[in-house]
Amino acid sequence: MAARIIDGKAFAAGLRTRVGDRVAALKGERDVTPGLAVILVGADPASQVYVGSKEKMAVAAGLHSVVHRMDAETTEAALLAKVTELNADPAIHGILVQLPLPRHIDEGKVILAIDPAKDVDGFHPINVGRLSIGQSGMVPCTPKGCMMLIRDVLGADLSGKDALVIGRSNIVGKPMGHLLLAGNCTVTLAHSRTRDLPALCRRMDIVVAAVGRPEMVKADWLKPGAVVIDVGMNRLPPTPGKDKGKLVGDVDYAGCLDVAGAITPVPGGVGPMTIACLLDNTLEACLALTGTEA
Repeated sequence: MAARIIDGKAFAAGLRTRVGDRVAALKGERDVTPGLAVILVGADPASQVYVGSKEKMAVAAGLHSVVHRMDAETTEAALLAKVTELNADPAIHGILVQLPLPRHIDEGKVILAIDPAKDVDGFHPINVGRLSIGQSGMVPCTPKGCMMLIRDVLGADLSGKDALVIGRSNIVGKPMGHLLLAGNCTVTLAHSRTRDLPALCRRMDIVVAAVGRPEMVKADWLKPGAVVIDVGMNRLPPTPGKDKGKLVGDVDYAGCLDVAGAITPVPGGVGPMTIACLLDNTLEACLALTGTEA
């Protein structure tokens, strides 16, 4: 029996609608509008497309959306000054500095400069620490979206499930592990030095692949019925005269369809959840900063 295909695009659309409904209620009942500020430094094409999507979806959900576009030659001091200005702006509840930044700017300094209460990316060390010890705070958008999809398949109670996260990045792998642990899963965090990864994977009820290697996870790696969340986004080499290169995840999707219980496609799985969760984080930040409820 083929796996259930987890439709992240549809789930994300539903989440954006729920956020929009709560934003409308906030506006009508409290005269409060959640505000999201995005800073884009330079003209990286992928970043420009991504920021444009964020802006469009934020406006559609009723948020106050501001994009600050700064030249690639912008100094670190100027960028830090802009962050400080937004920290003090009562109309802004969420601040996101689009990564990557130009090489002459220290990414760590910029993240550290953002008010943790407005850090809707969840990258500030204070929010990272809160997540690691089980306290409430801003949670990185992609892992948050993954947890929503997992719970949509398995239900709210994940107690006792064996979960494997492949990849140990600060943006996805590590926070994903903490979220699964908070959900009472037994969590294994695998990486490039993990021994016999296929055998480890075969024991798992939940597999989250976030390693950046095209179609690495094969069908014979999976426990039958496992829930597979593919965070990978990889472009295969182009075929001359035919295509620009197929977009694939970290999981061999076609091969795993007949073994997994549920699986996210690429594209259309985890990707759409990231922006939806950014909007949700901005709403949560607004509620916390203004002391209101939606």
